[in-house]
This record gives sequence, C-alpha cells and structure tokens, in this order.
Amino acid sequence: MKDCNQCGKCCIKYGGEDLSATKEEIDLWEIFNPDIFKYVINNEIWFDPESGARLTSCPFLDIAPKKNPLDPNMYTCSIYLDRPEDCRHYPSLIPEMIRDECEMIEVIDLANPKKAQIKLDIMMEDSRPASFT
Repeated sequence: MKDCNQCGKCCIKYGGEDLSATKEEIDLWEIFNPDIFKYVINNEIWFDPESGARLTSCPFLDIAPKKNPLDPNMYTCSIYLDRPEDCRHYPSLIPEMIRDECEMIEVIDLANPKKAQIKLDIMMEDSRPASFT
C-alpha cells in the first residue's frame, strides 16, 4: 500500500453532505475555532455562512499550488488538525478504498486484502480512536 498522495478523492466524495461532526467537535469549534464554527447550522456541517445554504463540498479543501501546470491536482485540508472525526477515520476498510478508487491501493493489496487491511490498520492507528479496533 502506498502512502496517501493527496489525490483528494475521499474529500471530494465525502466532504459534502456525507460528512458529519460530533457535538463535542462542534462545541470546541464554537469556543476555539469560530472560523470553522461559522459553517455549522443546528449541529450539522458545512453551510454557507452568508446564505445558510448547504455546501456540496468541504469549504476547507484546498488545491495545493503546483510546481508544474501539467501535474495532477493535490489537495490539502486547511483545518487538518481540527478536522472532523469522520475525516480522521478514512480510509477504514480495503473494500471502501477499492470502491472509492483510492490511489493508495496497489495490485498486491487486491491480491491479498486481509494483509492489506492489517497494513492499513497500522498506518491509520494514530488517526483512529482506541475504541475503533
């Protein structure tokens, strides 16, 4: 399995209406990160702070500057350290990565998904809560 190459597929696919944040995260944003909290309405995320309309993508997903204009887009998260727990957990399962065409997957992972899952779990252990396993 490759390291994440910041292709953005996961954030683009799940960064809109499919994403949620915990009440605790939202409460912390309200106190410590009002620039994030302004995108919250009724404990749901991502809404336009001016119109109140639900956004179809995460407002904190940015395209990284390119060194070469022909390079593929790479994405960054401007709230990475304060991102919702949903974001911290992804990717969680090999079938999910395959379905989402995650670019971390390699041919060898497809040949032995159980071994790939073990490797993924090790790679993600710092992002997931202890209760995840």
